[in-house]
Amino acid sequence: MIEIPHLRGTLARALVLLLETVVVPSALLAVLLHFAGLVPALCAVLGWSVFVIGARRMMRRDLPRTLLLCTGMLVSRACFALITSSAVVYVLQPALGSVVMFLIFVGSAVIGRPITARLARDFVRLPAELFAHRTVNRVFVEVALMWGGSRLIDAAMTIGFLHWGVEAGLLSRGVLSTLLTALTIAVCAGHGWRKLRRVPGVTLRMGWRNAAGPAPAPVG
Repeated sequence: MIEIPHLRGTLARALVLLLETVVVPSALLAVLLHFAGLVPALCAVLGWSVFVIGARRMMRRDLPRTLLLCTGMLVSRACFALITSSAVVYVLQPALGSVVMFLIFVGSAVIGRPITARLARDFVRLPAELFAHRTVNRVFVEVALMWGGSRLIDAAMTIGFLHWGVEAGLLSRGVLSTLLTALTIAVCAGHGWRKLRRVPGVTLRMGWRNAAGPAPAPVG
């Protein structure tokens, strides 16, 4: 039997990750762009990114690969928008990034080495032998295809909202993209749970309560 531990804590960390890399930066940019201008707004986004990484290091908390990837993309977007002096560029970059993520997810699935298998280790601890199982690998391939489709929808949604202006694009990034990501997580988790329960010799059980000891670390 395999117990997926600390589910409540895992969901909480996923929510914190969304707040750190999507919701708060989008809110900062939207508010400061309206009241202070582009440069202060983008500097606030950069400052927030430095604060998030610095605070985690000072508190000796984990720096999951998902957080580092999202923060790196956030910083690069803000820097490029500063160079070009365009808020539209800041909002448009995630759409292009989502297209790139679509290619990465789908490409990794096509070659049989789904990136979702690696990212899963940021959220839950599973036995190494489970990842080597052919049926389990197929589940990660299917999840990678789902994520790829989600990122493509995210890109189309952002570009569509930009037609109504930068603020509409920020709304799409900060709210709708977050909801789409949450929905994708739920769908992929449900699909993976249902498929893994059918793997011979594997029994899954949810662990809702946090046990003693360190917990594992956790998209347009």
